[in-house]
Amino acid sequence: MRFLSRRLALAALVVPAAAGVMMTASPADAAPARGKAKAAEQTLQADILRLTNEQRTAHGCAPLAENAALTAAARGHSAWMGTSGTFSHTGRGGSDFVARARAAGYAKPSAENIAWGYRSADEVVDTWMHSPGHRRNILNCRSTTVGVGAVYAASGAPYYTQDFGY
Repeated sequence: MRFLSRRLALAALVVPAAAGVMMTASPADAAPARGKAKAAEQTLQADILRLTNEQRTAHGCAPLAENAALTAAARGHSAWMGTSGTFSHTGRGGSDFVARARAAGYAKPSAENIAWGYRSADEVVDTWMHSPGHRRNILNCRSTTVGVGAVYAASGAPYYTQDFGY
């Protein structure tokens, strides 16, 4: 369980909850992604979206539409976690996912999932589906949009954020 809690946020946030779990790594372990890493991040994001929608349709929910504002918020939070070495739903300046989504231009955020260290989209989505709070966010049929942010830290560890909206 200690291993799982190190890699996956124990608290999946749902509006209006804003509590989170914080873990840290060395800030030297993170830096902006470039070149091949950027392409790999985009592939991971697309795969997470596809797998999330497969889970939703298998459980009776409509697929989520990708939303550019939520994607910007999710990528920004993943990049911040990787750069700062912080693993938390609480972001830069004490922000929560609602504030980050609204700042990116999305008015009705519904939930957020985060994770780090998983090497594939299959691993991260499977783990989220085995965590009650994260699963609830993925299978919330009232959510209609999503943004996924997968960003590699300088150490190579991927940080993931999935922001949902109504």
